[in-house]
Amino acid sequence: MLYTYLGFFGFTLLVIFYTSYKLRKDNLNTSNGYFFAGKSLSAPVIAGSMLLTNISTEHLIGMNGSAYKNGIIVIAWEVTSAIALVIAAIYIIPRFLKLELTTIPEFLEKRFDSSVRSVVAVLLVSSYVVTLLPIILYSGAINIESIFDFATVFSITKEESLVYTVLAIGIIGSAYAIFGGLKAVAFSDSLNGIGLMLGGLLVTIIALYQIGKGNIFEGVSSIYNFAPKKFDIIGKEDSVLPFSTLFTGLMINQIYFWGMNQAIIQRALGAKNLIEAQKGLIYTGILKLLMPLIIVVPGLIGFYYFQEQYYDKPDLIYPLLVKKVLPTYLYGFFAAVILGAVLSTFNSILNSASTIFCMDIYKKSLNKDTTEEKLVYYGKITSIILAVIAISVAPLVAHAPSGLYLLLQELNGIFFIPVSSILVAGLFFKQINAAGAKAGLFFGFVFYILTSFVFKINIHFVHLWGIEFVLNFIIMLLVSKRFNTTNTEYEEELSKNHEKSWPGMNLAGTILVSLTILIYIILS
Repeated sequence: MLYTYLGFFGFTLLVIFYTSYKLRKDNLNTSNGYFFAGKSLSAPVIAGSMLLTNISTEHLIGMNGSAYKNGIIVIAWEVTSAIALVIAAIYIIPRFLKLELTTIPEFLEKRFDSSVRSVVAVLLVSSYVVTLLPIILYSGAINIESIFDFATVFSITKEESLVYTVLAIGIIGSAYAIFGGLKAVAFSDSLNGIGLMLGGLLVTIIALYQIGKGNIFEGVSSIYNFAPKKFDIIGKEDSVLPFSTLFTGLMINQIYFWGMNQAIIQRALGAKNLIEAQKGLIYTGILKLLMPLIIVVPGLIGFYYFQEQYYDKPDLIYPLLVKKVLPTYLYGFFAAVILGAVLSTFNSILNSASTIFCMDIYKKSLNKDTTEEKLVYYGKITSIILAVIAISVAPLVAHAPSGLYLLLQELNGIFFIPVSSILVAGLFFKQINAAGAKAGLFFGFVFYILTSFVFKINIHFVHLWGIEFVLNFIIMLLVSKRFNTTNTEYEEELSKNHEKSWPGMNLAGTILVSLTILIYIILS
């Protein structure tokens, strides 16, 4: 157990010291320095931070659990991200940087009006604190508790141990976001990202090595031959993720998440310039194509070891696999990696939520003449309040029947489809105005809640995303035609600023999209 604690505290302290060193000369008392890292982020830091903001234990636990139960079809959540990142790099981030945006809701005010900005700001902050943060905390607590077995050490129940672990993770994660701002989040993410890749790959490689009796490729062959149907990437219509969802709601989800989600795109908004932002998105796409080795393949290995034994509790598979294959002297390092992944996502979302509150709600509606120092102060207070709420809600997500990852995706649909539809409309459809955007936002929000949680329509929730998206556009077009107004100021502002794009952008994007398609061809 000594090596476990040494590895855990050693890596955790390394991240803290490294982040503190990188921040030693920074001014964190201005909104630009605190919320946007002083517009200083390079492509590798952007990619590392975007990946770690995305990947946390709801992936390590939730997606591996889903892969264990449902097979490799869940890989679609990962590999199609590469296509969305290419779209974001070419068509979305250049516009956002031209407008010199601080938040996504700010774009909606420039394109539509201030009331759309305010409503979306409230929706986004609500979505972070009600759905995303609690699931991240709870899934992280499951993994950390499983490694250290606090319930046995302190002679308490498993439920009590998880509650205390949630509390500890929440407090530590909040400290990063509250005291260091975006730059602390970004630099700690980069180091934790290296740890996650190393630690995650170790679990996969050691398991395959053991199964193949010293030969990793024999290990791959063994788990494939044990359950070849688990390796069919084309999901049937009655599966957890039908192949047809790629052409309805899944790509809408991916484009929104990687190109319009404040928690993700804030890293690109903090880039030195457009070239670094575009490179950062492409580097993230490359990493996303590699992530199934860490968050899908271990689930398939879990089926080889445990068969259907844990079908009713798939989120236990990854912790069980870690205990089965990882040497005890690596437990501490891996626990630190897990904690880092949880903290990275948690503190990133806290930072983004407080950014939205301060820029889009407090400064915009409550105190337009506030000072920079006051804005940073309220950003810290907001982070504390949101953290307390998330910690309180986290225990309620226990025993999600379809697994944590699918629960997260289903709940996210409440917020992101209405918001993504008006963002896409604002970016690419000049004929849609503020009245249309408001109608689409209201209709989409009500439609999804009614069809998913009230009437329980027997349609896959990803297909519902696609149906809702199309209906939103019809509503927006009809209402916009009825209330015919235009926003000339937005078009004028967009045409003023021109920043140099990355010359290799189109080639890199073509390669990434081709690799994604190739994965489907090989595994189909």
